[in-house]
Amino acid sequence: MIIPRDTEPELESAQGENGGSMSDYTIKHIAEVQDVLGDYPGEMRMMTGDLGSEQVAFTYRRMPRHTGGKGSYGHRHKEQEEVYFVASGKLQFKLGDDVVELEKGNAVRVAPETWRSVWNNEPEDAELIIVSNFVPGGSADDAEYLEDFWPE
Repeated sequence: MIIPRDTEPELESAQGENGGSMSDYTIKHIAEVQDVLGDYPGEMRMMTGDLGSEQVAFTYRRMPRHTGGKGSYGHRHKEQEEVYFVASGKLQFKLGDDVVELEKGNAVRVAPETWRSVWNNEPEDAELIIVSNFVPGGSADDAEYLEDFWPE
């Protein structure tokens, strides 16, 4: 099945053709998932719950210029390892004491105990995909926050 990018498909299940086995999958269009940023510029859509995922957490983030954690807080996790994939643009990441720039097509794996934050200093929007192991109770229950982690 090919789903055009401009459609917003609903949850789907299909009956398998071999021996009546059930195929279990969920399709969601990004527009169906709530943007949790509210009035903050950009988008952050935590798709895990909407997809019904029980093992993998998946988040989409669109970051306009001068958005992210610089001049603000950083976070780390107790159990949750995260992989950040830059889908478009260029972003700066503060990982512990290091600051690295990642361009479109690059990914970085961050261990749970590493303090991290991300920042867009470029004139164009950047898109970021965040994938991690699913933690019951959600990322917020697993996270610690540190004020002034990345001073301006």
